[in-house]
Amino acid sequence: MSDDAPTIPYWHLWTDADGVSHQTKCALTHFEMKAMGAGAAPQWQGSRTHDGMTVMVTVQPVGWVGEWHENPRPQWIIPLSGRWFVESMDGTRVEMGAGEISFGEDQNTTRTNGRTGHKSGTIGDQPAVLMVVQFDSPPTVGQPCRFA
Repeated sequence: MSDDAPTIPYWHLWTDADGVSHQTKCALTHFEMKAMGAGAAPQWQGSRTHDGMTVMVTVQPVGWVGEWHENPRPQWIIPLSGRWFVESMDGTRVEMGAGEISFGEDQNTTRTNGRTGHKSGTIGDQPAVLMVVQFDSPPTVGQPCRFA
């Protein structure tokens, strides 16, 4: 077993002080080796959020496109199967598949050139199945990679 703490990449869709959304490649890096409970073998555990949360699974049909919109709340989006894309207002387009992670926090954007928040949709000939974990807490602004 390796003693090196893991680094888990994720994309952060965030809003700057001017109301423009961007995507930044970030990494979860704060892991501690410990057991989940009595008698369990130790494993790497990352930082936890204790805000109220809603967990759901969504299925985006083949060809689905969500035109320009903001995430309803700050939320982790974890593809379980299929592929999907997210395009931010700055023109960055990120494509993700199973096991890749995105944190959507593009609230409070300012409509620019007909764009607000982001555009997203499925890629390929399979539906995109996504697990979404929405936070009850308010979004941050101008703070990419807030989960380090």
